[in-house]
Amino acid sequence: MSGHDVSQLRLLAEKRVAAGLKAAINNPNVSEEARERAQERLEHMGASTETDNSGRYATGTVDSSGHETNRVLGGYKATLHNPRASDEAKQHAREILEADGYTVEPGPGITQDEHQTRVLAGYKAALHNPRVSEEAKEHAREYLAAHDAL
Repeated sequence: MSGHDVSQLRLLAEKRVAAGLKAAINNPNVSEEARERAQERLEHMGASTETDNSGRYATGTVDSSGHETNRVLGGYKATLHNPRASDEAKQHAREILEADGYTVEPGPGITQDEHQTRVLAGYKAALHNPRVSEEAKEHAREYLAAHDAL
């Protein structure tokens, strides 16, 4: 594994830790003391502690080179679907995404039809979720329309 790969994996692990800390801050079952510790740790990590209009935290953390983590992961997802990407590049993208907790391939025993049904259901759910941005909802509409699922 190259130095770049290791730094990407570290960044992804930090993102997961930050997500857990943010969840703790918003969990009503967590003590005030634990919330304060989580808030301090987030600030120490340099993760965003600001919320948007809906009360959610700003999207993604920013890595040391100024790239937003969500956009970096989106690039890896795009690599998986790019017919011009090499098998090596696709394998690397799979490893990075899986290290961040994304399931790249359907699980064992899940048919391609079942996987597609779940994907479509996810897009349909996004249309009704008030926390999903209008841009993401538009993408969901386009995907569903392209697959005759609207």
